[in-house]
Amino acid sequence: MFSSLHNRNYRLFAAGQMVSNTGTWMQRLAQDWLVLKLTGSAMALGITTGLQFLPMLLFGLWGGAVADRYGKRRLLIATQAAMGLLAAILAVLDLAGVVDVWHVWLLALGLGFATAIDNPTRQTFVVEMVGRRDLPNAISLNSANFQLARITGPAVAGLLIAAIGTGWVFAVNALSYIAVILGLLAMRARDLTPTAPVKREPGQLREALRYVRARPDLLAVFALVGFVGTFGFNFAVTLGGFANQVFHAGPGAFGLLNTVFALGSLGGALLAARRGRSRMGMLIGAAFAFGALSMVAAVMPGYWSFALALVPIGIAGITFNTAANSTVQLSVDAALRGRVMGLYMLVFMGGTPLGGPLVGWIAETYGPRVALLFGGLVSASTAVAVGMILARRTGKRLRLRVRPHPAVHVVERTPTPRPDPVAA
Repeated sequence: MFSSLHNRNYRLFAAGQMVSNTGTWMQRLAQDWLVLKLTGSAMALGITTGLQFLPMLLFGLWGGAVADRYGKRRLLIATQAAMGLLAAILAVLDLAGVVDVWHVWLLALGLGFATAIDNPTRQTFVVEMVGRRDLPNAISLNSANFQLARITGPAVAGLLIAAIGTGWVFAVNALSYIAVILGLLAMRARDLTPTAPVKREPGQLREALRYVRARPDLLAVFALVGFVGTFGFNFAVTLGGFANQVFHAGPGAFGLLNTVFALGSLGGALLAARRGRSRMGMLIGAAFAFGALSMVAAVMPGYWSFALALVPIGIAGITFNTAANSTVQLSVDAALRGRVMGLYMLVFMGGTPLGGPLVGWIAETYGPRVALLFGGLVSASTAVAVGMILARRTGKRLRLRVRPHPAVHVVERTPTPRPDPVAA
């Protein structure tokens, strides 16, 4: 489960990410609270989130091209320093009592631009630290790291906001980036296997698009990631609706739902770390399970039954995420890995500004149950459609096995024997 941690460079990276991810989740909560305090508007909060994700939607592929052109460790130091600086500016403005909502919007947009470069660079740097054999394990541990920070970060932020205010939370997040930078600087360069930088040439973005378009297996992954990420992963919208409108519970119950979902995701990430290389059958099966379980949760009658249903959803969702990430990284040419992962992150995260408002509208108009049911239906249907298309293209078929444990396998199609005309 923890084989990647035998690698010294990856240990340094994981430790820095644990500190930084916790700080990031702290800032998310503090930033939302600050915007609500300044404006009292949910729309202003939505604008803040949209501005943070917009650069990924518009420039995600370009960020991948930057990752291919430069040394990834040096580039990560630059992006992490930029993110820390943006957090420090917000801390100073807040502590000085001069912060306005447009400051938050501008800094959120700047963070989005840094993230558009940082995400594909960070994703592709993992293979340079641990190699191809341990890549799936390292990706799963990264997800576990993120989910653990998701549990602890908001809890710590809530205490700090109540005790000393949002400004100091931003300051703590700014300091957290130092841990990542120090870890990157302390790495042994001789233990890394860096990919040779690609020289800047015209048409490099189109080259990545042509490469993906010519690969049916990659198109299948991108289709799954696009639909599931856009319509399925909208729990920030639906969980609040369930807590408030369906079960008429308070903020504590809402926080518990988020914690339970994160615990399920953490368990799924640790289970994924025990597996070897992910295969297409697992990816399709995890997407279908995620959608089906979401539909089951949508009709749960009580608060506790709904909360318990979130655990397997978290497991299936993180299994899908880690399988998709490792499948793409292990199947692309090293020279194109940054651009392909930039496109991957664009598809996965870029759909949030589109799917979030749509699911939010469904939840507001027809109720949170219908919104969650819709997301699950789209996810499960996409998995079935992708499986059928791949089966037809490759001459293979999907086989569902229930015992000794549920699994989906891709098997060769057995040709139907034809009678021998001579013998007849």
